[in-house]
Amino acid sequence: QVQLVESGGGLVQPGGSLRLSCAASGIIFSINAMGWYRQAPGKERELVAAITSGGSTNYADSVKGRFTISRDNGKNMVYLQMNSLKPEDTAVYYCNADIKSWEYISTYYNYWGQGTQVTVSS
Repeated sequence: QVQLVESGGGLVQPGGSLRLSCAASGIIFSINAMGWYRQAPGKERELVAAITSGGSTNYADSVKGRFTISRDNGKNMVYLQMNSLKPEDTAVYYCNADIKSWEYISTYYNYWGQGTQVTVSS
């Protein structure tokens, strides 16, 4: 059973920093793209940042220059370093990944984590 588990959320003051981590577990053959999404109350879930298996990245305009996505392929982990946080960054942050398991080796399936709350407030 493949799972994604996020950690690192919390309460931070405006201008502060947080680092989110996401660990993929299970009988994993390979991981393609990984990313972070967020959903604020009353809003749709949106892409924050994504990274390919080769390390290419893309970011939402609202976080460019403040957030950095990275991954450790050996540990099946993806990270989101968030700096200069703003109140509008408050949301539940979800990890997402396209994963091939040994059980279904021919196909990438898309997985979501359970989400971690990030609150930016003074």
